[in-house]
Order: sequence, then C-alpha cells, then structure tokens
Amino acid sequence: MTQKRSPFRYFKTSPEIIRLTVMLYIRFPLSLRNVEDLLHERGVEVSHETVRYWWNRFGPIFAAEIRKRRVQSMRSSQWRWHLDEMFVKINGKQHYLWRAIDHEGEVLESFVTVTRDKAAALKFLRKSMKRHGRPRDVVTDRLRSYGAALKDMGRGDDREMGRWMNNRAENSHLPFRRRERAMQRFRQMRCLQKFASVHASVHNHFNQERSLSSRSIFKQNRAAALAEWRGLFAA
Repeated sequence: MTQKRSPFRYFKTSPEIIRLTVMLYIRFPLSLRNVEDLLHERGVEVSHETVRYWWNRFGPIFAAEIRKRRVQSMRSSQWRWHLDEMFVKINGKQHYLWRAIDHEGEVLESFVTVTRDKAAALKFLRKSMKRHGRPRDVVTDRLRSYGAALKDMGRGDDREMGRWMNNRAENSHLPFRRRERAMQRFRQMRCLQKFASVHASVHNHFNQERSLSSRSIFKQNRAAALAEWRGLFAA
C-alpha cells in the first residue's frame, strides 16, 4: 500500500501555518492584506502574495479532502434539494452561479455559466446528480429553465415551487456574498468557479447551525471541526 505524498513536502513553512492561512482567507470575509496583518500579529511574516499563492495551491486540495471525508455522511442529501442561481459580474459582464443546497443547508454543488437557459440548467443538474445522486424532491424558483431541464431528465413531476419555499437556498447565498464583497468581485470565470467550489466545502465543514443546538453541543462540534481541519494531510 503506497502512502500519500504530503502536499507540503517542498515548503519550508510549517503545515500548521499554511492551514491557518487558508482557513482565514476562505472562511472569513477578509482580504489578502487582512490575513497578512492577522498573521503578523501572531509573529508570522508572510506577504499577501504568499497568502494568494497558498490558497490557490492548497485550497482545492483541502476542499477535495473534506468532500471525500463527508461523502458517506451526506447520503441524506438525496432527500430534498433547493436549486437557485446567483447573479455575479465578471469584468462588468453578468454571469450565473448555479447552486444546489440540501434540506440541511449543505452546499452540494456550485457551477458557473454565461447563460441562464435550458442548456445551462441541464448541464448543472447532470453534474450535480452524477456526484451526489438523484434527489427525491427538487425545490426551485419559477425560472422556466429548471422545468425544461427536469422534463428532459424525466423529473418534471417532483418539482416544487412556491412563495418562501426556496428560502433555504436564498439564505445560503449570504456567506458567499459577504466573501465576494471582500474580494472586490472576480476577474475570470475559472477563478469564480474555483473559489465557489472551495468556499462551499470549507463553509460546509465549519457550518454548525449554531441556532439549532445548545452552547455545549455547539462548542463540541466546533472543536471537532477545527481538529479535523488541523489534521488534514498531517504526518
């Protein structure tokens, strides 16, 4: 059995500092220079360009590892999906970030397209169902592209629409919107796709639904999530 090669093997900086840097930048609405200043107060001297390089290199690696570990525990996500799209501008041009949310608030999939038609919706749905399976129920807004795409997939009958029914998806956009403002928008479509996917995995990992549990249980879950993050690719 071959052992996985450490992604930190060519870096002189300790893995603990790299993990902390990536977590601060992706999880919280901070700029690159904000993270640089926070690390400076902790005695770590790195530039904002180093922060950018670390998150670009290690963010997708950490996100993929988190996603792999959560696959078994996310089988309940096949119960009900909430689908919605966000308007995101890239260099002044409007793009669409399609997002699939399960009934517990887990962000299942993020997909960027230039259009908002049937073809884009169909591509998004096929990608989501290939990775996470087919849900029992689908909740959407009144966008006709969803109905046309689901009909092609033989899923038009279980689509649900209604006022306030898709609030789960609408509320899930807020953490990403705050992060988007801190980054002063995106400049390339592939950068948006990359960051949206990484942000979704990190947000799922640390999202403890604080209002639904007692203080003691919340502290235990938060400590467990942080311990698991610190253990990513640990020797």
